[in-house]
Amino acid sequence: MTRTQSDRSTNIHNGDKPVRVLYSFAPKIDGKRIGYTSWQQINGLAAAGADVLLYPGVLQVPVAQNVTVKPTLSRGKFRISYNLVGRMNSYVLHDWIVARRLEKLADRIDIVHAWPLGALETLKTARRMGIPTVLERPNAHTQFAFEIVQKEADRIGVSLPRNHEHTYNAAVLEREEAEYELADKLLCPSNFVVQTFLNRGFPRDKLARHSYGYDEKRYYPDGTRKPTRGLTVLFAGVCAVRKGLHFALDAWLKSPAHHEGVFLIAGGFIPGYAEKMAHNISHPSVRVLGYRNDLQELMRQSDIFVLPTLEEGSALVTYEARGSGCVLVVSDASGAHCKHMENALVHRAGDVETLTQHLTLLHEDRALLERLRTASLSSVHEITWAAAGVRLLDVYRDVIEAKRAVVAY
Repeated sequence: MTRTQSDRSTNIHNGDKPVRVLYSFAPKIDGKRIGYTSWQQINGLAAAGADVLLYPGVLQVPVAQNVTVKPTLSRGKFRISYNLVGRMNSYVLHDWIVARRLEKLADRIDIVHAWPLGALETLKTARRMGIPTVLERPNAHTQFAFEIVQKEADRIGVSLPRNHEHTYNAAVLEREEAEYELADKLLCPSNFVVQTFLNRGFPRDKLARHSYGYDEKRYYPDGTRKPTRGLTVLFAGVCAVRKGLHFALDAWLKSPAHHEGVFLIAGGFIPGYAEKMAHNISHPSVRVLGYRNDLQELMRQSDIFVLPTLEEGSALVTYEARGSGCVLVVSDASGAHCKHMENALVHRAGDVETLTQHLTLLHEDRALLERLRTASLSSVHEITWAAAGVRLLDVYRDVIEAKRAVVAY
């Protein structure tokens, strides 16, 4: 059970010491993809009152002033090249450095927060020292992710690139599964992620729910936008088998919504994927925009954000789309923080028929579209990065207390 806001206020007035977290992140913190997620997470924790000691591989964006930064793979202008050394070797080196440094911090750290593939030795050291640990799960169980994406790629006849993050990799899976076992808790950003671990026999008390967020200063609705005759539907992200763009295009062209509306695609395609959908992509109602750096503007101009993904942790674009005023039409594997028919429409992953019905429903019933939009915007304050930082800090406290209770027993 997490603390209420009043509980936190009481603790502050009682002079509770801040939670001291060692935050370990082997990749670059550079404002892109998981580098962006970790960056916002760190700043949210600092704002919530955590005492953060950050060990990044390389830090390329500024963090809150009260965060102590100790890079592992860079010093001044010198940086170890991830490309030259190799991603896995870089992560292993980072992990070894953090584990060695942790040895000297016995009574100065309350909890360790680590990310996949760069955590094995750190988790071993923390366990030996009796320090609680949490391991971030930015995606579903890795074996599930490998299997579901490969199965769909085979079905539609797309060959996954050899270096694609969802191409089966035995070494990655073996290392991540070892990390799963060592961590006290796995940080799951959605119920979907939780379920993929439960389905593989993990006990529920091994899994801790937290969430990600969005930047409300960048993503906000256009209060002057007027309804148009046709719907504007937006898909944004890497155009890959995993994201299910092919499901969305099939549903769009089966729905009467395409006669008056427009379907926008913002993002680059993996090799071979666009060719499989050439007929649908070339339809006059579909516009391929490529990679865009003005996603917030596209979201403000759109009625619906669609994400029929097969596997996610908790897609950041769904938070950002909600903050921008889009109604989410997403799969149950998107990890989106929303409720079906309350502030969004949710379909089972891969169910094109239901997705078609949802697009048609919003095309025909604009009052429903507006009700969902209003309901979604009324609660977006709950899914900001600041709110996520408070929630994560509560998870830390719960994990620390649970560890102390076990030791005391």
